Amino acid sequence: MEPKASCPTAAPLVERKFHVLVGVTGSVAALKLPLLVSKLLDIPGTCVIRAWDRSKPLLFCPAMNTAMWEHPITAQQVDQLKAFGYVEIPCVAKKLVCGDEGLGAMAEVGTIVDKVKEVLFQHSGFQQS
Repeated sequence: MEPKASCPTAAPLVERKFHVLVGVTGSVAALKLPLLVSKLLDIPGTCVIRAWDRSKPLLFCPAMNTAMWEHPITAQQVDQLKAFGYVEIPCVAKKLVCGDEGLGAMAEVGTIVDKVKEVLFQHSGFQQS
């Protein structure tokens, strides 16, 4: 039996229908950000980022505990993702599930949807509705 590849083989370019990738993360963002930044993307759910067509937009929505969000390493990692050309949909301040109150909550769904529409419109000329 042959070992499985960490990332499935991508479909031929002509079959791809994706126009944008939105990475919505929860409390695991503090773990995944360093992996994304350091390109150690062999964990499930992140290998698609390395195979993503970089001519298409990639948006990310970080969310984590306030202490994690305020750590200077997080700012460096977010800046690195933005340096790759990825678009951040910033987290918001509110009371978090852990009881903290402050920055770290994921942007509201409506905000995420609006940003995706905006980026699609700018990138591809899709009609906004």
